Amino acid sequence: MRDFEALEEFVRERMRRTRLPGVSLALVRGEEVVYARGFGFRDLEKRVPATPTTAYGIGSITKSFTALGIMQLCEEGRLTLDDPVENFLPLKIRPFGEPIRIWHLLSHTAGIPALAYAEAELRWEQGTGGRPLALATVEDFVAWLNGAEDWVETRPGERWFYLNEGYILLGGIIEKLSGLSYADYVRTRILKPLEMKNTGFLGEEVPELATPYVVPQEGQPRPGKIRPIPIGSDGALVSTALDLAKYLAMWLRRGAPLIKPESYAELVRPRVPMPAEPRWPEPVGPASYALGLSVQKFFGRTLVGHGGSVLVYTAHIGFIPEEGVSVAVLANGSGYPMAQLAQGALAFLLNEPVEKLPFVKLETVGEKIFGVYATYRDTMRASLRPRGGAVELVVEDREAPMTVILALEEIAEDEVRFRAILGDRTMPVLVRLKNPPELIYERYKLRRLTTL
Repeated sequence: MRDFEALEEFVRERMRRTRLPGVSLALVRGEEVVYARGFGFRDLEKRVPATPTTAYGIGSITKSFTALGIMQLCEEGRLTLDDPVENFLPLKIRPFGEPIRIWHLLSHTAGIPALAYAEAELRWEQGTGGRPLALATVEDFVAWLNGAEDWVETRPGERWFYLNEGYILLGGIIEKLSGLSYADYVRTRILKPLEMKNTGFLGEEVPELATPYVVPQEGQPRPGKIRPIPIGSDGALVSTALDLAKYLAMWLRRGAPLIKPESYAELVRPRVPMPAEPRWPEPVGPASYALGLSVQKFFGRTLVGHGGSVLVYTAHIGFIPEEGVSVAVLANGSGYPMAQLAQGALAFLLNEPVEKLPFVKLETVGEKIFGVYATYRDTMRASLRPRGGAVELVVEDREAPMTVILALEEIAEDEVRFRAILGDRTMPVLVRLKNPPELIYERYKLRRLTTL
């Protein structure tokens, strides 16, 4: 691999852009951790640096642990992937008259759109919106789902709808069949065999736990709140970069010693396409969902992984079976997508051109065009800036600034073309990559005055 200094600058630059307090990262080749370090701070106020042993909430990466647990029970003959969920829990909802099966919950294909319980609870907890729902037990979640019969959208198995509630039910099934709490099952059957000694659950005492932060779009990060998540099988685990390196080494061994190779193959087999389609399908292809993991092409190889977020912690894991390499990256806030940091780190590890990654292309364009623009003799100003993964054009006005969302159409050598979305109309928007850049919008021509 190329020198680690380039990777480190790649990470630091993206932390600076989004004001992420701390990040920890580990790269694995086979059984060996070839690189691990922390960036920034695990605690801003106390100025405690992040390290490879700093612990963070890993959110929905927990789902891959739940899928492993279900597969272990399958190997023991306690259930099959085709079993109806109603065999184990009093689930009454039958989309279009068909039963929801275990594999439908594992692959998010139950036919029920996301009911957003986690979004409501997490935002309420952090004071950024949402509301409390008082869902404390598996029985509460079953009742919550049973009430959503008229929200059904497709037959089971037909379409991907991310359903956190479904993974809570899977945790309940693990508890019922094993006689253990979900947390104790994971500790006994997964964490202990892999010697993941610094991994636990939200609300527990975990060594070197990073302070969680709410990172607003403007202003300084502020400490967030973290409480235990009921059941926890959808997103309650806490771990470190080095512990996740052990977890990833298990996946590179095709599941050994936790599951058989046949079970591993079931878990990583793509089941359903995910709806987001990349604008540039090379070198990162469209993703499909397997069982607790996503699968996509990456520089001609297969990238398997999953991300996680509880707003104040974010994380991502990924592994490439053909190359025997993997990455874990964790942060104590939301800002720069961990999936993109993970892809960048893997590209460095594989000696692939990082600049060809689609998100890097967009970031490079952004550096060339974002900023404040003005018309002739500064009679009117507008700005081009990123906002939540999109690009927006804001025409300045103290009382009523006008904001227009821009959809990227083409990046050429000397210009970037967008299409503005204006109610029932669209309009071409052009940025010429001159010095300074020029913006052509509606009747106006503007030149950049300053960068952001």
